[in-house]
Amino acid sequence: MKTNEDHPVNFSRIGLTVLRVLVGWHFLFEGLSKLASPGWSSASYLMESKWLLSGFFHWIVSSSTALTVTDFINIWGLILIGLGLFIGLFTRLASISGILILLLYYIANPPFAESTMPGYGHFFIVNINIIEAGILLVFVFLKRDYLWSIDRLFKGIFQRRKEQMFPPNENLHPETNTRRELIKNLASLPVLGIVFFGMAKNSRWLSFEENNLEKSDATTSATQMQAKMWNISELKEKVPTGKIKHVEMSRILPGGNLVAGFAHARDLIYVSDMIKNYFTDEKVIETLWLYEACGINTIVFRTDEQTIRILEKYRKRGGKIQWLAQTYPQDDDFTNIQMAIDAGAVGAFVMGGIADKLVYENRLELLAKPIDFIRSQGLIAGTAGHAIQVPMACVENGIEADFFMKTFHHDKYWSTHPSENRNEFMHDLDYNSLDRNQFHDNSWCPSPEDVTAFFKKCKTPWIGYKVLAAGAINPEDGFKYAFENGADFICVGMFDFQIIPNANIVSNLLNSNLNRERSWFA
Repeated sequence: MKTNEDHPVNFSRIGLTVLRVLVGWHFLFEGLSKLASPGWSSASYLMESKWLLSGFFHWIVSSSTALTVTDFINIWGLILIGLGLFIGLFTRLASISGILILLLYYIANPPFAESTMPGYGHFFIVNINIIEAGILLVFVFLKRDYLWSIDRLFKGIFQRRKEQMFPPNENLHPETNTRRELIKNLASLPVLGIVFFGMAKNSRWLSFEENNLEKSDATTSATQMQAKMWNISELKEKVPTGKIKHVEMSRILPGGNLVAGFAHARDLIYVSDMIKNYFTDEKVIETLWLYEACGINTIVFRTDEQTIRILEKYRKRGGKIQWLAQTYPQDDDFTNIQMAIDAGAVGAFVMGGIADKLVYENRLELLAKPIDFIRSQGLIAGTAGHAIQVPMACVENGIEADFFMKTFHHDKYWSTHPSENRNEFMHDLDYNSLDRNQFHDNSWCPSPEDVTAFFKKCKTPWIGYKVLAAGAINPEDGFKYAFENGADFICVGMFDFQIIPNANIVSNLLNSNLNRERSWFA
C-alpha cells in the first residue's frame, strides 16, 4: 500500500529526471549544432584563453593536428555526453565526462577574465559552465536506479534474471519492472526524436521533396551559393617568415585600412560605412587572434587612438602580434611617431601620401628626418610610396631606410585606366573625376615594370602593398606577381574569412619554384 511518504520521493525523482534530460538536451544540441557547421572550430575560443593552461590552449591552436583532434573530441564528446544524459544511459560516466569538459571550458575562458567570446551572462565567478558542472556532480553520487532511465531499466532486467536464479525471500516485496515502469524509463526517447527533427530543420537537412523545391528555375545561382566557412584546421602550415634587421616578420602582413573603416572601393560609397560596422573592436581582436594562429605575426596599422586602444585590449588578453606602424610626421613634428613608439611598435614608416608629396616638392630633408628619428629609437624604419621616385630618391640621396614599402600590382584588370593617363604622384589627383579614362581610386602602381627594374638593383628589403589593386586582382595572381617580381613581403588588407586561404596561397607559392630573379633581402 502506498503512503503519503512516497510522494516526496516520486516528486524528487521526477524533478531530477527532468533536470538530467534538460542538461542532456543542452549538451546534445551544442554538439549537433557544431557537427552541422562545417566551418566550426574551437580555435577562437582557445585563442582567447588567458588564465590557467593558456599556453597549452594556444599550443593546440598552433598545431593543426592537435586542433583537429580537439575539435573532434569536443563535438563527439558533447554529443555522446548529451545522449547519455538525455536517455539516462551510463549516466554516471556521462556526468563525470561532462564535468571535465565543462571545467576545461571554464579554465579556458573564466567569466572574470576579459574576453571577446559571447557568454550566457555570469556573476563574477559563476557562469553556466559551473552551474551545469554542479548539477552533474549531483548525478554522479545518485544511485543508478534512482532516476528513470535506461540504466534503471537495465538494472531491473538484471535484477529479474537474478531473482529467477536466486528467488528472494517471500517476505520481501522488491519493486518489479511493470509496463508502467518501462514507460517511465523510456519516456525521454520520444523527446529525443523532437531534438533531431528540430536540428534537421534548423540545419537545413531537408527532405528529397524540399531539396527539389529549392532547385526551381526562379532561384539564381547567387541565391544558392553559400560562403565558404574556413576552419583553422584547413591551414596547411604557418606562414613563412623573413627578417628585417632584428625583426622577424611573416611574409604576408595584414594592412590596416579595413580595420580603420576605410576601403578603396571605386565609386561604391557605402563600403567604408559597411566596414566600420563590421570591424567592431571585438571583431578586430578576434581577427588578430586568427592572424596569430596562422603564423602571421606582424600587422601594418595606422597610428591613431583607435589602433592603440584596440591593441592595448588585445595585449591585455595575451596577444603578441607585432605592430609595424604607419605614421604621419608633419615637418619637424614627430608626435605621431612617438605615439607609435610609446605604444610598442617594432617598426614605423612614413605614410606613402606624405612621402610622395615630399619627394614631389623636393623636400627630402623632411623625409630623412623622421626615418632617422625612428631608427634612433631602436625601431626598424622606412618609408612607403605610391611613386617609384620615393625609393629612388632615398637611394640617390643617401637616406638610409631599413625597408621600402612600394605599391605594386599589374594592370590586367578591367577597372584600370589607360597607361598614358597614369601619374606616378597621386597626392594631388582628382578623385572625383567623371572621366572614365582618368584615375578614379582604381590604380596605385602606374608603372610596375619600372618598379621591378628598380628593385632588381636595390638590396633594401621591399614590402609590396596594394598587390591586389584593392580587390581587383585574384590573390593567387596578385601574390605570385609580387613575389616573382622581387617583393620580400606583401601587405594585404583582409577580412577574417580571407585569412586562412590567403595564408595557404602564400605558403604554397613560397614552397614552389617561383620564377624570381631578385634575391631575397629579408
